[in-house]
Amino acid sequence: MAPQERALIPAYRDSRPLLGRGISSPPPFPVRTMAEWEEVESLVIAWTGFPGILKQIVRYALDECRVIITCDDQAEVEAFLGNDQFGGPIGDLSGVTFLVADFNSIWARDYFAENIYANEVDSLLLLDWIYNRPRPADDVLSDVIGAAEGIAVYSTTTAPYDLVHTGGNFMSDGAGTAFSSELVLEENGPNGEFNQTVRDEAGVDAIMQQFMGIDNYIKMTALPFDGINHIDMHMKLLDEETLLVGEFPVGVSDGPQLELNLEGIMAEEVSVYGDPFEFVRIPMPSSTSGNHPPNASYRTFTNSVFINGTVLVPTYRTEYDTIGLRILNEQLPGYRIIGIDCDSEQNIIAQSGAIHCITKTIGVRDPLLIRHQPLDDTQNTSTPYPVEAYIRHRTGIATATVFWSIAPDGPFLEAPMAPAGDGIWQAAIPAQAAGTFVYYYIHAEAISGKEQVRPIVAPDGYWSFRVSGLPTGVAEREVLRITEVFPNPASAVVSIGVAAPCCAPVQVELLDAVGRSVRVAYNGPAPSDGRIFIDVADLPAAPYLVVLTSSEGRTVAPMVKH
Repeated sequence: MAPQERALIPAYRDSRPLLGRGISSPPPFPVRTMAEWEEVESLVIAWTGFPGILKQIVRYALDECRVIITCDDQAEVEAFLGNDQFGGPIGDLSGVTFLVADFNSIWARDYFAENIYANEVDSLLLLDWIYNRPRPADDVLSDVIGAAEGIAVYSTTTAPYDLVHTGGNFMSDGAGTAFSSELVLEENGPNGEFNQTVRDEAGVDAIMQQFMGIDNYIKMTALPFDGINHIDMHMKLLDEETLLVGEFPVGVSDGPQLELNLEGIMAEEVSVYGDPFEFVRIPMPSSTSGNHPPNASYRTFTNSVFINGTVLVPTYRTEYDTIGLRILNEQLPGYRIIGIDCDSEQNIIAQSGAIHCITKTIGVRDPLLIRHQPLDDTQNTSTPYPVEAYIRHRTGIATATVFWSIAPDGPFLEAPMAPAGDGIWQAAIPAQAAGTFVYYYIHAEAISGKEQVRPIVAPDGYWSFRVSGLPTGVAEREVLRITEVFPNPASAVVSIGVAAPCCAPVQVELLDAVGRSVRVAYNGPAPSDGRIFIDVADLPAAPYLVVLTSSEGRTVAPMVKH
């Protein structure tokens, strides 16, 4: 919020009950909030401030969906999209819908509506909160776009069902669980500046359940140096059970509080499948001088956006981007991972936001929902591997199939799925020999003819598991080893691949060429995703040894700093 905006808050707050926006009573039917990785029809942006970044978003989004550009001068935007700057002209704008409308800012993620579906997969609806900024044009843009698109808008903007919230501080698994920071409690509590009704946590939860179908609302302590307290600046759901989490150097910046938040999630929460959430770490880039917040901007790779088969990711500098983009490619096989620079000529990250913050998707109006917990690695070589999925469409499901292969590029064989009741479909992949990797995806067709796959990029993307072939009852012992040092040579952040029993105490230390300890880079439980980050930017250019130590022994790998 700009300093001059504070004086605007009372008038903005007091005028809102008079607007009569949207449908202000709870939906009279069950609703489900969409997850970001589900199929989308449109991407919404507001054309202001950072045209170079917006142009690149439009370029890549048009390969996946329609783009809605809210603007005040269509001809000016068309001219910019057609010029030679920022990657050259975008020649075909037939997939762009220009909407000339009033708005105040670029931050569409925060003020534009969320997607909800009646009865899980029926009518698409929009859900709009009170925007936590005194920007009335931004706040009503959901109604404007809803009317233009013919989509009904439900609204928590009028007492007794009012709720203040912001899209950057919300993410949903598509199955009734959602995450936010405790900002949502502060802004709806007795010290809130925009709320009409004072609510405690139970009151907030009740509104989220009534309007969005959120049954498990996980709220985390706000990070001390995140000035906006939006969780999309440090974490992102990749699927129903996997959280991509930004990682600071040990003990630095918001790292300690972030770790406490994750410990709380691990101890108290489970995914929709009843298992603990899984975490994937990704480094939080420093400034060019090596600083992190509060002494630098909040650079993050988690501020990315799913657009069907493409993920747009903010990038910063090559020495960090190499690792960040690689991790995303590993975690999201088959997706097109596109980096967009947010830290140089178009320095949007200095304003505490990036790609996710300036985009908002609208889901498809005819969703076919597939939800599946991926199979884990197995020792079983003798009996088939059961596959179960929750599959729904408003007209019903005609057929469902598991496609599987022992090679990532196929050929894929078919295993027909059978209905087991309550939306559950089941099949089995035949048993495989020891040492085999199995790759698979799910395809479903509705009675209406609508088809969908999960992952949405299949067959280019898939789930996979390994068959180890150990005798039943014999646990596979993880041999302590360093699986990789990447990049090598390195200039800044290095990703150390660690193979060790999950959560067993390990230490990572750097030694110089004569065996002297340079730095104990990590001392703690072995990470579940097998990855430890070390920042070597301040070390002299020279060869080093990475030493991994645990109660199981000691192993080393060479590394060169250039």
